Amino acid sequence: MELEKHYTNRSGWLRAAVLGANDGILSTTSIAIGVAAASTTRSPIILAALAGLVAGALSMAAGEYVSVSSQSDIETADLEREKKELETIPDIELKELAKIYEKRGLESKLSLQVAKQLSIYNALEAHAKDELGINEFSQPKPLQAALASGASFISGGLLPFLVSLFASIGMMVILLYSLAIVFLALSGAIAAKAGGSSMLKSIIRICFWGTIAMGITALVGYLFGVKTA
Repeated sequence: MELEKHYTNRSGWLRAAVLGANDGILSTTSIAIGVAAASTTRSPIILAALAGLVAGALSMAAGEYVSVSSQSDIETADLEREKKELETIPDIELKELAKIYEKRGLESKLSLQVAKQLSIYNALEAHAKDELGINEFSQPKPLQAALASGASFISGGLLPFLVSLFASIGMMVILLYSLAIVFLALSGAIAAKAGGSSMLKSIIRICFWGTIAMGITALVGYLFGVKTA
């Protein structure tokens, strides 16, 4: 019998990787478009795209590490608190666990039996999963998230950077936008495939908001009305 496929265990690294790649494409392209809209030469565009690529990758990795570490610290503190409560007031904790199962639809007597049985097997694990919502799939991994976010930002940001190197100056803004939309659509499709969600919905969502972000950035460049030589 074939086992049912689930995608929950991918949620942590997939979120960081998708966010990093999309941000790499979108922010690097937006920076390049903003400068290209106010520039008649290639050098400022390349410099802006490269600076955005490096700064963005480091910022994403550092931000993800700090964010996920904070989440990990909170969960660790909750588990330690729960562990102490199980040692000092086990009866109250047992009733608390039974109440959770009762609210899910089990009869009062059966919920207490389930709570007792799970507590005998592993009380802390039962409370972590059913009271705190912590399990092995959702546990935060700061270093993994940081590496995935930084590396995926670079992989996404390299694409518009290469466009700034080789595209013609006259068509730079149009090519940056057009290729960015293609890259974003591919990223959305890959993310949807890996996460088991709707590809069309993912592509439309990312392309819509990407267009708004790049459009506003280009407008800012044009409004300044300054041509950098």
